[in-house]
Formats: sequence, C-alpha cells, structure tokens
Amino acid sequence: MEIIERKDNPLLGRVEIKFVWDHSGKGTPTRKEMVIAAAKSEPNADKNLTYIKDVRTVFGKGRTEGYALIYQDEATASIEPGYVAERHKDLFAEPAEGDGE
Repeated sequence: MEIIERKDNPLLGRVEIKFVWDHSGKGTPTRKEMVIAAAKSEPNADKNLTYIKDVRTVFGKGRTEGYALIYQDEATASIEPGYVAERHKDLFAEPAEGDGE
C-alpha cells in the first residue's frame, strides 16, 4: 500500500489517508488487509478504529485506490454512519466457539 495523501483532521479526531495498492497478478486486497495496512501506516493507530471507504479497483491493471479514516478513539469514530461501522465490526472479532465448522 502506498500513501498518496495524508491529512490530519483534528476537528473530527481522525487522520484521512488516500492510498493506492498495486496488486498485479493477484486478486483485489480484502477490506481486512486494507484496514491492517492503513493502521500500520500511522503510529499508535488501532485497526478497530480504522475505516476503509471509496475503494475502486482499476479494471485490468491490478490497482486499487481508496480512502482510509483512522480515528483517535471510539467517541470520535461514532460519527461514522451505521452501515460503514457494520461493514467493519466483524473484521477482527474473535470467532465464537463452534463457529466456522
């Protein structure tokens, strides 16, 4: 993942990142892979407070572009719309015993 633009947004308590991910010869990265990579790009970032939005894969080029929002705490992350939070809530949840069989 290559960060092409980084913007601090102290009013909303987050860092906004535009990124490009070249993945020639491979499939599009999963949302979980993008969250992990974005969180690693910021010191002390929590992957559970990192949201990926506006992902576009360029057809035939093996290139994905997107936007990541990394919040400083749960209170500031609560401004994300419900459907966005719903997409991300189970990415790092521990599976319950007996699940996945």
